[in-house]
Amino acid sequence: MQPYLQIGVITSTHALKGEVKVYPTTDDVRRFEDLTEVYAASDPELAGEALFVESVRYFKNMVILKFRGLDRIEDVQTLLRKNLYVARKDAVPLGQNQYYVADLYGMEVIREEDGTSLGRITDVLATGANDVYVVKGQQDPKKEILIPAIRDCIRKVDLEGGTMTVHLPDGLV
Repeated sequence: MQPYLQIGVITSTHALKGEVKVYPTTDDVRRFEDLTEVYAASDPELAGEALFVESVRYFKNMVILKFRGLDRIEDVQTLLRKNLYVARKDAVPLGQNQYYVADLYGMEVIREEDGTSLGRITDVLATGANDVYVVKGQQDPKKEILIPAIRDCIRKVDLEGGTMTVHLPDGLV
């Protein structure tokens, strides 16, 4: 499991006093109000020193953050186009049968009916009603299976074992 979870992408600077605009990639945008520290990196494995959140504001679909000690536009230039992460311990707690998207990537998807592997999760699409898991086939890597993240389809998720057992309605594959 990833030690850090992505919550946004730093897209640009804002004004001249060290603020940055963040495009949120989290379901709960208001979670930014509770942040004390975050990490900016191109990859979660490269997350370095913590950035301490000094203030949070909202503008249209963006979050404007100010970090302690970064008081000029020049101080935040190196953060542009970096992903923004929180440590897993600081992530929003999940309810029963909820999972962090980062934990689903690469998970092997197994068909409940016969135990065959359908492939691995390569993407998660956020749709209006529910998420949809994109599974790349084992035999044919060009083939994608789209599985809705609903109880009727998702039977079991084993984070430790890295597997998801699914029931596919007739005609889905």
